[in-house]
Order: sequence, then structure tokens, then C-alpha cells
Amino acid sequence: MKYKFAFAAALLAATVLSSAASAKTFVFCSEGSPEGFDPGLYTAGTTFDAAAHTVYNGLLEFEPGTTNPISALAESWTISEDGKEYLFKLRSGVKFQTTEFFTPTRTLTADDVVFSLDRQINKANPWNAYVAGASWEYAAGMGFPELIKSVEKVDDLTVKITLNRPEAPFLADLAMPFAFILSKEYADKLQADGKMEQLNQKPLGTGPFAFVAYQQDAVIRYASNKDYWEAVPKIDDLVFAITTDAAVRFQKLKAGECHLMPYPNAADVDAMKADPSLKVIEQEGLNVAYLAYNTTQAPFDKPEVRKALNMAINKKAIVESVFQGMATPAKNPIPPTMWSYNDKVEDDAYDIDAAKKALEAAGVKDLSMKIWAMPVSRPYMLNARRAAEIMQDDFAKIGVKVEIVSYEWAEYLDRSKAKDRDGAAMLGWTGDNGDPDNFLDTLLGCEAVGGNNRAQWCNEEFNTLVKKAKVTSDQAERTKLYEEAQVVFKREAPWATLDHSLAIVPMRKDVTGFVQSPLGDFTFENVDITE
Repeated sequence: MKYKFAFAAALLAATVLSSAASAKTFVFCSEGSPEGFDPGLYTAGTTFDAAAHTVYNGLLEFEPGTTNPISALAESWTISEDGKEYLFKLRSGVKFQTTEFFTPTRTLTADDVVFSLDRQINKANPWNAYVAGASWEYAAGMGFPELIKSVEKVDDLTVKITLNRPEAPFLADLAMPFAFILSKEYADKLQADGKMEQLNQKPLGTGPFAFVAYQQDAVIRYASNKDYWEAVPKIDDLVFAITTDAAVRFQKLKAGECHLMPYPNAADVDAMKADPSLKVIEQEGLNVAYLAYNTTQAPFDKPEVRKALNMAINKKAIVESVFQGMATPAKNPIPPTMWSYNDKVEDDAYDIDAAKKALEAAGVKDLSMKIWAMPVSRPYMLNARRAAEIMQDDFAKIGVKVEIVSYEWAEYLDRSKAKDRDGAAMLGWTGDNGDPDNFLDTLLGCEAVGGNNRAQWCNEEFNTLVKKAKVTSDQAERTKLYEEAQVVFKREAPWATLDHSLAIVPMRKDVTGFVQSPLGDFTFENVDITE
């Protein structure tokens, strides 16, 4: 089967909920554009929703609605007694999608798994640098190049991954989108044709939906994969209508121009709940929002300066203004719903006078700085501009002048990880695998500097604790180590922790089968539209 679609700028207007009776079209009013379509290259949830959960599968994936890794492309696996060798048995007969730009000649094999993982950790692999500036940010930030000794094909349906050390969260890591499996046959064809960059533009995988076309910053179209190895999706066509403004997303939802939307304005939630044509689901978000100081740049290289600034931030005002109270102020870098959360840590009290004195004691006068504000709504920060304005006013009270800057989302993510970035960047995180390692090491470990570690913070005491926890299988012992790491984090203050928010998902009343993910994913392989 080939998916054909005459793509035009009029698509968005033509795609409405009253689609032809012969086909079901589901429209998701997404909050932003993907950075690309190769999930290994990126870390943003916006990109994973568009580029991973639609087109691809992993060896393992998370059971819907949970953080439990379950079998996907790997039907089973075994682990050696020393925790260093993982043997994965692949499903037989899994088909790659046939599209108008490629027709596969074989099913999934171990070659695809080796290709998908090796390119991220092996600098000699010709695909390691096929995109300019490719850093394989997730694999690098989680230490995969040092962790993984080898990825080997045993036979067509068996893969062996050998580690240099035990790694407690390794199975959960492999269930994350950056580790999803691509087609080596398709990659080989692109390489032979001198079109390697198309791997990041025209994705092809084994997932529930096949990519059809993308109109930059406007709309992405997918078609149901009728050869899907699991249950074929109930909807025939999936459309991501890219709508960056939350108020506009709400208007489209009310008007029936989309079925489901992410990240509503907090002020609109009551109206959504009162609308008889809509329904709203919610749960505690596994998330944190933060302001990352560049700890390599003066005066933010001094913990006492960072803590002084933190004391000036009125987090309760941010929670009330941005979230209408549907969030809580954050004191730790992991959310309170996650195991090993250290509730004994005391937050920096909001105290303007104390902050001013602490800044003076640190020898800082006439400080001017930039606060970077995200241009898109995220579950952990619905309105970064408003939060930045609150902090701008707070810092003015202690004599600090703030300039608020922003960029287009993909550019923002790229620029904010630069080691010489100025000021403090507002970002956040929704856990990708339910393990504290996914926050503490991924965002704050030394290996993540220049990538996910936007604070550029490398603290040996903290790093030793989280690395020790990674190789410890006993969860009670891991908990103690992570609790200690949170104490170090609070003392050194590489971030201003801002909030943990509720995750709220509004949709049309006729939507069924959508399961809210604690990891913040938006997946549609099980959704349906009732007649």
C-alpha cells in the first residue's frame, strides 16, 4: 500500500471534523512544530509527539497510562547475572511502512536495531553527523557512548547489547523515543542517493501511522498504517494542526476544528469543563519548570549569587498568575509524585530584603541579565513570557535589571544549550521514563553539559551520587543517594526551581480511547471518534 496525498496550503481549512463517512480524520491542535523527524536527534516532547509516537516503535515502550516498560518490537529479553548483557528477541514479520517515497523489501531485523543505536554512540558511523551540529543530545546526556560497549546482531531476530557497567534504568531508557527503531534499508537507499538529510525530513518506521507530508509550522499529515503489527488504528487519517497560541487552540476545539488540544490556558479550564461539547481529563504532572543559570558565567558562577536571586522570586505569584493555582511551587528538581523525592529539603524563602543583602554580600552591584522565555506553551509552563515578567519585576526590587529574550522554539532549544549562553534560560521537563535518573542525571549530570544541562553545571559531589545510583539495583539504596543529591542541588542552586503543574487535556466529547500519559506523551494509535 502507498499513501498518496496532494498537499496544499488549504489543507487546514479543508480538514474538519465532518470528514467523509468513509474515513475518519482525527485532528490534534498541537502546540508547536517538531525540530525534525528523527527522534534520536532531539529531546523535546513536541518533537517526540510528532516524530516518534506516530511513525516509530521502540524495542520496548511504556504501557499506556503508566511508566512500566513493556514489550514492543522486542517480544522478550534476558539479562545476564552481572547486569551487563541484554539479549533481545525481536518480533517476526514486523513490516516497515510503504510510502510514496520508499517501498521496503524486507521486514524488521536486527540490522535495524544495530543501525538505530550505533549511529548515536559511534562517531565513526557515517550517520553520526548526517545532520549539521548533530549532538545526539539524549544519548549523550544519558552517557550512552560510555555505557554501551557494543550493539551486536546475533541473528536476524536477536540483538545483544553489552554494557560497560550495570545500569538500573536501562530498560526504561530503551523505551524512550530517542531509542526508537528506524529502517536501515531506507537509510542505505538515502545514503546511496546522496540524500541522507531526508531521514530527518521524511520519516519511515514500523509505527501506527505513516508520514504523508509536512507544511512548515502549519500542519503535519499522517495515514493509518494498515500493516501495523499491533491493532490497526481506528482512525484513517491523523492531522497535527500546529497552533502555538493556547487561546486559538481553545477556539478551534470549541468550533470543532480539532478533536484534542494540549496545554490550555489555566484561565480557560473552567469554561472548558462547563462546555457540554467538551470533556477535560487531568492528573498530577511528572514535571518541573526551572530557570537555569549559566553557572560558568560570572556572577552566576557563585552559588551565593544564585541563591540570592532565588530568594527574590515569588513562585506563588507565578503559580497563581500563570496556572490559576493549578500548580505548586517547586523546591526540588524532581516532582513530589516521583519516588526518592526529598521532602526534608527546605526551599529558599521568598524574602526581598534577605535577597538584596545576600547579593550585596556577594559583591554584586548594578547587575543586568537576560531571562530567556520559551515561545511555546509547555505542561510545566503555560505562559513563559508572563512568568518572566513576574521575575523581571521581582529582580528589579533587588536592583537587578532584566531583559526578556526569546526565539522560535527549535532555535530556542539549540541556543539555550550553548556553553557561553548569557543569562538564565527558562525550561522544564516532563519525565520520560519514570526514573529519577531521567531528571537528575539527564538534566544536571556532568555528561549533559552543553546539552540537556542548560545550567552548564558540573558538580563532582552531585555527579558521584547520581552515577552511583545508576549502577545500584536496590531501590532503597538508590533512594538514599538521590535524596542526598537533592540536598547538594539545593545548596548549590544551579536552577531556580519554579513549579510542578497539573497536566490538563481537553477534548471533544466524541473522542474515545485517549489515555493520558504520566510522561506527558500524546499518542493516538488507540483513539476513536464515536458516531
